Amino acid sequence: MTAFTSHSAFTEDAAVRRAAQAVLDGVRLDRPAAEALYHGASLHTLARLAHHVRLRLHPDPVVTYVGDRNINYSNICVCACRFCAFFRPPDAPEGYVITREEMTRKIEETLRLGGTQILLQGGHHPTLPFSWYEDLLRWMRATWPTLHIHAFSPPEVAFWAQQFGMSIPDVLRRLREAGLDSLPGGGAEILHDEVRSRVSPNKCTAAVWLQVMEEAHKLGMRTTATMMFGHEEEPRHRLDHLFAVREVQDRTHGFTAFIPWTFQPAHTRIPCIPEPAPAYLRLLAVSRLVLDNVPNIQSSWVTMGPQVAQLALFYGANDFGSLMIEENVVAAAGVSYHLSRREIHKIIRAAGFTPVQRTMDYTPADPQPEE
Repeated sequence: MTAFTSHSAFTEDAAVRRAAQAVLDGVRLDRPAAEALYHGASLHTLARLAHHVRLRLHPDPVVTYVGDRNINYSNICVCACRFCAFFRPPDAPEGYVITREEMTRKIEETLRLGGTQILLQGGHHPTLPFSWYEDLLRWMRATWPTLHIHAFSPPEVAFWAQQFGMSIPDVLRRLREAGLDSLPGGGAEILHDEVRSRVSPNKCTAAVWLQVMEEAHKLGMRTTATMMFGHEEEPRHRLDHLFAVREVQDRTHGFTAFIPWTFQPAHTRIPCIPEPAPAYLRLLAVSRLVLDNVPNIQSSWVTMGPQVAQLALFYGANDFGSLMIEENVVAAAGVSYHLSRREIHKIIRAAGFTPVQRTMDYTPADPQPEE
């Protein structure tokens, strides 16, 4: 490999240059090298390095996305996380639990639009019995046998284990037997208890979040991992998060993708200024460099908008996320972008890539949607 050079090399110290050369040589980054790049490298350097790794992992000029819909089965939650503008307490008049009729309408529309997957999540509902979730999964599996059910999250699983006196593996096993295919990476926020104790004190710890994912992987389920950053954490907490995910992935190889996005503060109880696009691209690039064992990095047009998400394809991302036929949680915080399949294809092609719809495990899909 040729020696590292950069247009910004005159401003970057020796530690940055050594870390950058390690990336080009295919050497795994340790914590000091990751810190050097995160804090000291220019955006130009990070883009070059992250795109280099992205092309090494995915040399074909393809950008993938999944056709799915995010259905929130309930907004009733006892967690009361300070960052959440979507939840309602149990006695709130706006609280709801979805009906089978409404679920049917949403799923049928998703399939007509060429979707292959439902992302199903809700709050920590205090009174729904565990059988409600099992019955829902069995009904979905029987009614739509080819539908991929990507549902719930580690905090929900941990809540049910505690609420119903079960072990985490037992909860996961019963959900899988009922029809669950895979677990999304929701509820991660920042995987550091110092931060979680401030922003989501009633939610599971970082260790439990990671434990749920590892147990899911042991059962053969694939999952994603996420990070919501830009609220009350420090940069060191973000790196802690990345290295925690990498450590689990070394053991299980069960994470299919990593998805970072920036916290949206409107209507929440955390007053702050949203992270600007350069901060998002910096974190995205460092994620691609640190997570050498996670095959895919997703950009987030839902929170960052289409232009920044397109730019992210040159900062390490190889996936454009989701068609996202429906999204409620981010929208509740005042951010609402909408893209059709045609628009997603146009954005990906304009960046010089070929759009390919995929399934959760990144198998290409041919949905043939109705026009």
